[in-house]
Amino acid sequence: MLQEIIAILIDLWGTTGFANMTQGHLIMIFIACFFLYLALVKEYEPLLLVPISFGMLITNLPLGGLMAAPTGEMAGGLMYYLYQGVKLGIYPPLIFLGVGAMTDFGPLIANPKTLLLGAAAQIGIFATFIGALALDFTPQEAGSIAIIGGADGPTAIFLAARLAPHLLGSIALAAYSYMALVPVIQPPIMRLLTTKKERETVMQQLREVSKLEKVLFPILVTLLVSLLLPPATPLVGMLMLGNLFRESGVVNRLSDTSQNHLMNIIVIFLGITVGASAQAEYFLTWETVAIVVLGLAAFAAGTAGGVLFGKLMYYATGGKVNPLIGSAGVSAVPMAARVSQSEGRRANPANYLLMHAMGPNVAGVIGSAIAAGVLLSILG
Repeated sequence: MLQEIIAILIDLWGTTGFANMTQGHLIMIFIACFFLYLALVKEYEPLLLVPISFGMLITNLPLGGLMAAPTGEMAGGLMYYLYQGVKLGIYPPLIFLGVGAMTDFGPLIANPKTLLLGAAAQIGIFATFIGALALDFTPQEAGSIAIIGGADGPTAIFLAARLAPHLLGSIALAAYSYMALVPVIQPPIMRLLTTKKERETVMQQLREVSKLEKVLFPILVTLLVSLLLPPATPLVGMLMLGNLFRESGVVNRLSDTSQNHLMNIIVIFLGITVGASAQAEYFLTWETVAIVVLGLAAFAAGTAGGVLFGKLMYYATGGKVNPLIGSAGVSAVPMAARVSQSEGRRANPANYLLMHAMGPNVAGVIGSAIAAGVLLSILG
């Protein structure tokens, strides 16, 4: 009788997650807990990092089956079905809809020269594309990895789902991790490439933008970009639709839903499924390490490109442009603009760069979508 009880207990132990835990699971659980620490204690973009890191945590608990595909006898796991919104490219345009509804394009309209800063920050994408090719990634894989440099998670997912779906999990996790770590990654690069005098530069107040300009802008951008680069239409079109909701003043309910309830739901679904895609058996590979390193290089190069072009504008305008706003040319909106503001205030407490930085930040959102459209047109 005792032997039977022991045998039952041994069998029961074999069905627990403890008995099936591997070294890979432990590593991923440690990484997930570290990300949770950054989100909960350090408060590094918790709206992104909390769902991503918790999704990473629960998917690496053995035998949970959250990402299991359906079979003839059993339904798939919960995360498998939620992940279809990532694979099918549904979540990224909806995120862009919410971003457009939340974002004031006025600073970009008031100072269109900041479009150049947004464009300069995309240099990281194309530089990393060449680097990925040199590491023997295919052109489609290289394009999907390089877009991480735009610091735009939805765009990275949108492009990878079409060009390199087998790398989607690693690319999505890297892109969103770097977006969340903007306050950590960008400041050292910004300080390295600028002088204290440049960082102290106080910029003049922007002109007031009329309602007519704000309403026409999303319509004209949609027409221009979509006709030039049709593959970019889903992202740019939804971004501009959300902004039109905001600026028209006649669909306040749609604007409110886009930037609040719908946005929050999609962020939860997207974040937790991106984290759940980081399963130990697929994530802990040299290929993933290369993607993470290349993504970091792309993001750093994009930040540097924006700052260096900001220095060029600083000298071209006789010291009227603070180079720090160039770092906001990456697409992480509004995190990158807030970092520009923070670094500006650190150098000069009288500095208020946030609205100036929102110009290149918005340009970066549009620029990353355009870059994705270019890569899709060439490689798709």
